[in-house]
Amino acid sequence: MGTSKNTSVVRDSFSSKFGVIAAAAGSAVGLGNVWRFPYIAGEGGGSAFLIIYIGFILLLGIPIAVAEFSIGRHGQANASTSFKNIAPGTRWHFVGLLGILSSFVILSYYTTIAGWTLEYVVNSFSIGSPTSPLNEPGYFENFISEPGRPVLLQIIFMLLTASIVVFGVSKGIEKASKILMPVLLVLIIAMCVRAVTLEGGMGGVRFLVEPDFSKVNGQTFLNAMGQAFFSLSLGMGVMITYGSYIKKRDNLLTAACQVAVADTVIAVLSGIMVFGSAFAFGIKPNQGPSLVFVTLPRIFQGMFLGNVFAFLFFLLLVIAALTSTISLFEAVVAYVHERFKMTRIKASALSAALIMVLGIPITLSEGVLGSWKILGRNLLDFFDFFASNIMLPVGALLITLFAGWFHGHQGFRAELTNNGTRNRGLFVIIEGLVRFVAPVFIVIIIIAGIMQI
Repeated sequence: MGTSKNTSVVRDSFSSKFGVIAAAAGSAVGLGNVWRFPYIAGEGGGSAFLIIYIGFILLLGIPIAVAEFSIGRHGQANASTSFKNIAPGTRWHFVGLLGILSSFVILSYYTTIAGWTLEYVVNSFSIGSPTSPLNEPGYFENFISEPGRPVLLQIIFMLLTASIVVFGVSKGIEKASKILMPVLLVLIIAMCVRAVTLEGGMGGVRFLVEPDFSKVNGQTFLNAMGQAFFSLSLGMGVMITYGSYIKKRDNLLTAACQVAVADTVIAVLSGIMVFGSAFAFGIKPNQGPSLVFVTLPRIFQGMFLGNVFAFLFFLLLVIAALTSTISLFEAVVAYVHERFKMTRIKASALSAALIMVLGIPITLSEGVLGSWKILGRNLLDFFDFFASNIMLPVGALLITLFAGWFHGHQGFRAELTNNGTRNRGLFVIIEGLVRFVAPVFIVIIIIAGIMQI
């Protein structure tokens, strides 16, 4: 195994354990927690799905998160250079590059969707008014097909993300995450309280939490496995990058577990919020953008103080999206900053500009460029499909092979056990999961993704 080398760039670090958890959990918590998890949990048998999901978090999510943290902390650099520092003279650094490229691609379309949330924050106060633009039939479809506002909002969201990341880890990402994550939790709890106090709201909660094992099938296991994998930001280079900022004395296994718990709690609370509201108004919730931009606004229009709760909900979405884009952007900026010896300002500006260049046609693919198709999908759907089903699982598979079998093995042991001072018994279990179990699950995810082509 190679020895970590010092880079010529002075590295920042998280100043506290809470900062680590807030930033990493912020990366894990995103729009998918709100618009996908509740739906697949409900369709998969409520708490029956949740039990399966938690099992995959333990067998797949946490072990890979620990592996990524360990590579970053041992390599003490961005996602690509960390591999190069641990295994000099090999091509393993391309695995890190794949993760960075994945973050770049995801940002190009994620900021498009995040920009839509800004539109709805602005219009949320008009909900309940006869003149509200949200009352117009097909408002969402008409809005995203426009050539102007969606592009402007995508650019604004990207600049908002860059304005935080440019200040570095402790003064930018950590400080913002320490504020945003508690605010996010307060908002989602407030929305849950409102949902369950609506007449009929508890029916939605029961639908989510009561186990219905008759709904469990092979697709349920695939959904749970995929959700456990994608919800923790694995394979994106994010956790490797964040791992490089974690102090040597901190326990990586504890950090990974805390992130997984925070992500799961937010996902379950999102389910209570969505199903409680939907059942109270007799609406069957769907998933994806149509849930948050079409179905829920209709619910808010019939709710007492609906404009207030609509504003809180869409503000919640903005924060969830922002904590994710911050982490994705940091994975890109850290590489540009260290690889090309740029200042963070220049690295952030260049990275943001390139992401927006790719993001503009993706945004327009919902409208004027809708005829541009790849594999029968418009640009937004294609890049989402390609990143989620190919890039991320392939990257995570290579990470498990690196950490469990090749050059990173000794470093993995040293980082997880803090040089033999803790987690020594658990290391054998984690190592076994990374070596033998996680790769099998990831291959299944890859095959399932390819079958959707």
